[in-house]
Amino acid sequence: MSAARTFQRVGNAAITVAAIIATIVAALMFVPGLMGLDRYVITGGSMSGTFERGALVFERQVPVADLRIGDVITYLPPADSGITELVTHRIVAIEPSPVGGAAPMLRTQGDANADIDPWTFTLADTVQPRVVGWVPAVGWVFIALSDTRIRRLAIGVPAVIIALLFLRDLVRGASRRRDESAPAPAAAH
Repeated sequence: MSAARTFQRVGNAAITVAAIIATIVAALMFVPGLMGLDRYVITGGSMSGTFERGALVFERQVPVADLRIGDVITYLPPADSGITELVTHRIVAIEPSPVGGAAPMLRTQGDANADIDPWTFTLADTVQPRVVGWVPAVGWVFIALSDTRIRRLAIGVPAVIIALLFLRDLVRGASRRRDESAPAPAAAH
C-alpha cells in the first residue's frame, strides 16, 4: 500500500471520528433542551460520590411544592452566603416559612460535605430545576469549549481540514478535466 493511500485512510478515519464526536457533543447540547431539560456542568467536588467534577447533569423544572427531602437541586445561595455561583446540592430539610403562606425554607448539603450548608433559603420562583440524570466527565468538553482559544481551535481546525480537502478535490477535478480534454497522442505507423 502506498504512503499516499495510507495517509488518505488515516485522514478519512480521523474525519469520521471527529464527525462522530461533534455529533455527540451537538446532541448533548441541543437534545436536552428539546426534551425540556436544563443542563449544568459540575465544577466543584461537593457532590462527589454521587457525581464527580466534570459531570453533565440534566434537570427538569418542577413546581417548588413538589420538592422533597433527598432531591438534588441547582440554585443560587442567598446573597449573604458570599457564594456568587450556582450550587448543586441535596435538600436535607424543608421547614415551614416563618411568614404564613410564603415559600418553605430549605436546607441543603453536598453529598461529600460533612456539614449542612450554613444558610437557609427560600426559592423566589414557583418552579425549580431538579436533577433527573447525569453523564460523567462529559462536562469537561463544555468547560474546555468555554475557553475562546480552544473554541477557535475546535471550529478552526475542522474548517481548515474541510477547506483543504475541498481544494484537493477541486485541483484533482480540474486536472482530470484537463487530461480528458487533451488530444490523444498520435499512433505510430
